Amino acid sequence: MMSGPNDPKHVAVSKSKGITIEWGDGRRSHYSLKYLRDRCPCATCTGAHGPAPEASPFPMFQPALKIVEVEPVGNYAIRIRWSDGHNTGIYSYDYLRSISPE
Repeated sequence: MMSGPNDPKHVAVSKSKGITIEWGDGRRSHYSLKYLRDRCPCATCTGAHGPAPEASPFPMFQPALKIVEVEPVGNYAIRIRWSDGHNTGIYSYDYLRSISPE
């Protein structure tokens, strides 16, 4: 992939558990599905298109969230297609490194 200390050396995807990235400096970051989905950087999720609609006060059954597909976007990011139909978030490696849970 890339070669800088903050660039990913290896990206492992588990469709049911999340994404683990081994960075060029040897650090390893694991991002759970919920963690990634809650931090989607797209305009809709960040509120750039106005406030999100109110959540229903009556929670409905929702199937377990899964990753359907991960595709590279150039050499700088990945796009995740989620089982809930969402697929507009482009997660740059700089962004992923900045939100690393470790």
